[in-house]
Amino acid sequence: MTVSAVMIVKNGARTIRRSLESLREFDDVIVYDNGSSDGTQAIAGEFSNVRLVEGEFDGFGTTKNRAASYAKHDWVLIIDSDEVVDDALLQALKTEELDPKAIYIVNFLAYYKEIPIRHCGWNNQKIRRLYNKRVTRFNDNFVHENILDEGMKKLPISGNMKHYSYMSISDFIVKLDRYSTLFATDNVGKKSSSPAKAFFNGLYSFFRTYILKRGFLDGYAGLIIAFSHMATNFYKYIKLYEMNLEQKSKRGN
Repeated sequence: MTVSAVMIVKNGARTIRRSLESLREFDDVIVYDNGSSDGTQAIAGEFSNVRLVEGEFDGFGTTKNRAASYAKHDWVLIIDSDEVVDDALLQALKTEELDPKAIYIVNFLAYYKEIPIRHCGWNNQKIRRLYNKRVTRFNDNFVHENILDEGMKKLPISGNMKHYSYMSISDFIVKLDRYSTLFATDNVGKKSSSPAKAFFNGLYSFFRTYILKRGFLDGYAGLIIAFSHMATNFYKYIKLYEMNLEQKSKRGN
């Protein structure tokens, strides 16, 4: 196979083994670990096709580019430690003739624990994950990173990536805190915010996820997801508001 799988991870021990099992037929898997303390590195070491690299995290875009620089193949599949390549996608990666001037879009199937999520905006998301590193790369965004696509074709590839992002309610709480902080840090001094903006943005996020995107059809899992989206958006903008105040205060002094 002429594709390298590249993963950046921190404390992914609960899910990384299943992810790496799905990559056994890859001859080159890069696991770029940025400070795990839960045994992630030891699990990665169990797989003979995995090269473990330990380094710093300085934003998703920059860190993914650094991790991809270790790949021995030009074609790079970006995968997270809670994602699994299914058989159809594996077969496509082994057999399809890839166009270097294209970014390939992977279909995602989302799960909460082992429950398939069919609504909430999680179902059948199309995400750019396969590219030729000699032709393009990720932008340098701290969060909400994406593959640069100027002059590039965007093509689908067969198969699916299964996403097991949340294995407990606590996972939602941990991730909403992390991602809201990353958003605020990335946008301090660049975007304005206010308590009202935080409140109404969060409220609309719940309405959009639970009602407009029919999250109620996913049962109690849909309610958890909708509430998590609401809390994430509230904390994104209230943290940004607070950071902007602190920045103004420092300038005033």
